[in-house]
Amino acid sequence: MKIYFEVISSLNIKIRTTEIHWNFITRHKHLEIDGMEKEVQETLIDPETVRVSQEDENVFLYYRKFSGHFVCVVCRHLNGDGFVITCYLTNKIKEGRQLW
Repeated sequence: MKIYFEVISSLNIKIRTTEIHWNFITRHKHLEIDGMEKEVQETLIDPETVRVSQEDENVFLYYRKFSGHFVCVVCRHLNGDGFVITCYLTNKIKEGRQLW
């Protein structure tokens, strides 16, 4: 699979997404995030906060404020590697254990 982008997150985890998965997110799940690749990458690299999911300890939610909303990038970390599950705009940070 072709990697669309890959960054080292603030937690020092290499996080990537494929072109196919990015297109699925931006065309079928969260159309509002289309064209926001730069903001998503910045959220992973320099978030305002990172939370651990309350449902899965391997899932992390990265948040950064952009234009009055938070970009939330949800990632799974496994064996020192990570991948984007989804990303979206939100007005509110979810509860959960804060790491960053």
